[in-house]
Amino acid sequence: MKRRSAIAASAAAFCAFPAASARAGSGTALDASVVRMKLQKGITPDVAVDCLKLRANLRNMKQVGYLPLSKQVEAMVGKPQKLTEVFLFCNPLIAIEMVAANIDFAAYLPCRITLTEDEAGDFWLVMLNLTPLIAQIPAGSALRAKAESVNDILMSIMHAGAAGEL
Repeated sequence: MKRRSAIAASAAAFCAFPAASARAGSGTALDASVVRMKLQKGITPDVAVDCLKLRANLRNMKQVGYLPLSKQVEAMVGKPQKLTEVFLFCNPLIAIEMVAANIDFAAYLPCRITLTEDEAGDFWLVMLNLTPLIAQIPAGSALRAKAESVNDILMSIMHAGAAGEL
């Protein structure tokens, strides 16, 4: 029960955590619960996707799923939608360790990075801000080091996509 409380506390921490998004946030818990990176000028969504997939592969993060959300909605309603694609990533060895340590970590699997278009036509990469969740794992533990590594890799993947870097 104690571990479950610690994980639940991470959700509450989102409310107090400084906004990690790149926009002038509204100060809401939603702003604080995500990390966003705007695609740099001249980087197309196709280039961003190629770069993030390559970086994931280089960093040994498996792409375990893909949801072409906007295309699915377009097929269902018959009209064009702003781009939204969800990429699912996982390091299976670390994921199984996290779940073994606390079953509640399963709710955060797999890691997701979404490419989406805002109302102004700008493109963003967005993912869950894992920092408050990681803070619930005992400092100095091997599990925390692994969780921090996964977060660093995900940030690297987002940066590669946003900057068009390989």
